[in-house]
Amino acid sequence: MALTRADGAGGRVPELAQSWEWLDDRTLRFHLRDDVRFADGRSVRAADVRATYEAVRDAALASPRRATLASLGSIETPDALTVVMHLTAPDAAFPDATSVAILPADAARAPGDAPATPPIGAGPYRLLDVRRGDRIVLEPNRWFVGGPPAIQRLVLRIVPDAVVRVLELERGGVGFLQEQLEPEILDRLRASPRLATSITPGTSVAYLAFNFRDRRLADRRVRRAIAAAIDSSLLVSALLGPTARPATGLLTPEHWAYAPAPQPRPSRRRARRLLDRAGFVDPDGPGPAARFRIVYKTSNQPGRRRLAEALQAELGAVGIALDVRTYEWGTLFADIRSGNFELASLTWVGIADPDLYRLAYHSGMEPPAGLNRGRYASRTMDRLTDAGHRTLEPDRRRAIYGRVQHWAAHDLPALPLWWEDRVVVATKRLHGFVPRPSGDLGGLAAARLE
Repeated sequence: MALTRADGAGGRVPELAQSWEWLDDRTLRFHLRDDVRFADGRSVRAADVRATYEAVRDAALASPRRATLASLGSIETPDALTVVMHLTAPDAAFPDATSVAILPADAARAPGDAPATPPIGAGPYRLLDVRRGDRIVLEPNRWFVGGPPAIQRLVLRIVPDAVVRVLELERGGVGFLQEQLEPEILDRLRASPRLATSITPGTSVAYLAFNFRDRRLADRRVRRAIAAAIDSSLLVSALLGPTARPATGLLTPEHWAYAPAPQPRPSRRRARRLLDRAGFVDPDGPGPAARFRIVYKTSNQPGRRRLAEALQAELGAVGIALDVRTYEWGTLFADIRSGNFELASLTWVGIADPDLYRLAYHSGMEPPAGLNRGRYASRTMDRLTDAGHRTLEPDRRRAIYGRVQHWAAHDLPALPLWWEDRVVVATKRLHGFVPRPSGDLGGLAAARLE
């Protein structure tokens, strides 16, 4: 368990913390529940929270969560059930960083590759066994607050191949699958008498990333031409069917800070006119010669290859030739992080606080400081996202991020394509599972098998 977890609207809901409040713009106080225990029976106390957060902040331990706590200055524990966090500067998005799972104080600094005893947490399940590259086996935490889960053993299998995953689901080798599925596969699974399907709104967005070090993509007219050439509604209908919605920005309509931004209708005529104005005149009119060629990088997953083919056709119709390069995910992401790309398709997964706009698009957030991998720079975006980061009052933050979304729709630091829904296909024996918009599997704690 963590202090808080994300809800489906970009807010936070209690887990270990039963409540919290800002004492001032740099001080956040948490009041812990007194009935939470670790899987070994020990009560979770403020000292465990402090030890866990201090371990995450320790550079020597190299936690991947360390950057999320950059604004945390110090932690106090005035009593066993109170945690006070002092920030070095106002940070309205800091509650989003309180999803760190809490460990016992005496185990918080154990190295991640330590063998022997599995780590102890306070969640609904405890780790029983790990077989690298094969499976993770969990059993109920009998001390879990509210009682242990009904499902007595969870086996999370690692099946890299998408086709094999579907076949295993049909054969009964697995009983639960949560992922994006191509329309024809989804139709096939829906027809199975032993499987049930649900589709609910998610919080992830697929988008095209631009590298602003490329002089062509740094020209707003070229980016807007690309946007005008691509019909997102058609892409969604053809590639994903009912499992996604055309996106207008990073935040979904369910998010508390969502603001609808004006979206011009797709128009190849307008796309060609914008490219002409940017100086990229079609050398042979309607002939086969391209205005320019650009390298497009994507993963080697079947769905991403189909997207690449569709984009080739859409952009080729206005004179932009795509040279598609597909990679294994690790190689692709390494290129994206280092800025070694021109155009790429990616997904922001599980978006919660709108401060993501600052992390992704602020000029001071180029890696390694942040997530601005395309090296976008705009004084307007910097000013607005700085204001949103500092402002605690919800209505003022909402107004600021409304302006952020309108500016992003105008300037196109990236091109949103679609919001991904949560698609769950499971045995009809599974009851009580409620999918979470972020895609985490916490809902299995309340599920049962019949």
